[in-house]
Amino acid sequence: MTTGTTAAGEAIVEAHSLEAAYGANTVLHDVSLLVPERRLTVLAGPNGSGKSTLLSLLSRVLKPTRGTVLLDGKAMAALPTREVAKKLGLLPQAPLVPESISVYDLVSRGRYPHQGFLKQWSDADEAAVDRALAATTLTALAGRAVDSLSGGQRQRAFIAMTLAQETPVILLDEPTTFLDLRYQNEVMDLIGSLTHDHGRTVVTVLHDLNAALQYADRIVFLKAGRIHTVVEDLDTCTESLIRDVFETAVTRLTHPVTGKPAFLAVPSGKAGAS
Repeated sequence: MTTGTTAAGEAIVEAHSLEAAYGANTVLHDVSLLVPERRLTVLAGPNGSGKSTLLSLLSRVLKPTRGTVLLDGKAMAALPTREVAKKLGLLPQAPLVPESISVYDLVSRGRYPHQGFLKQWSDADEAAVDRALAATTLTALAGRAVDSLSGGQRQRAFIAMTLAQETPVILLDEPTTFLDLRYQNEVMDLIGSLTHDHGRTVVTVLHDLNAALQYADRIVFLKAGRIHTVVEDLDTCTESLIRDVFETAVTRLTHPVTGKPAFLAVPSGKAGAS
């Protein structure tokens, strides 16, 4: 098993010997992982490999049946909810949109962890929301109803809410689901900027392997509920690795603009044609 250590920053999220089960069915087996600071880590793998389950464990949404998640060296399970919410933000796969809520009001909800029992809305809260709107290029749409936005704009609004929480760590579950190619690129550009321009530590689940290869700093490949491989240098990602993880024939290309690897599935019956 590969844990994927790195010299790019001290890990502030750690998973040690995690297991998870739904009823009698164990879906994650002995997973240990270090999440380095200020880098974009992508969890990738086939359906049912345990990607979203691992993200749920890292965010404390799901309790492990075995093992520990540490946040800044402390067992996350023992930390107060408000303390976790000040350090770690989560955007689930299908967040609920309150009816007729404006973009500004949605983004403002990210400030809830900073609101004490008697604390009123402050200039610091206002500034945090304004920064989040600017970072996601939504300032001009702040007064619009969220349910009137395009898919890409709506996803940016939820990311802005997470940004307004001002946590050093952000976890995202399939942030490009149901988006067309234009909005996928738009959202992935934003996610990439969270680490490279805003210094956030980001872990995201992605089904789109080629998007992961173009944007990620590192990819954690899961298969059958275990970590298969952690790729720190994406240029080393090979056809044999992708074939083994996804159990399908692929051919490796080089992206003509980014120079990074990309993979195309080989149609059935064509795998041995070359």
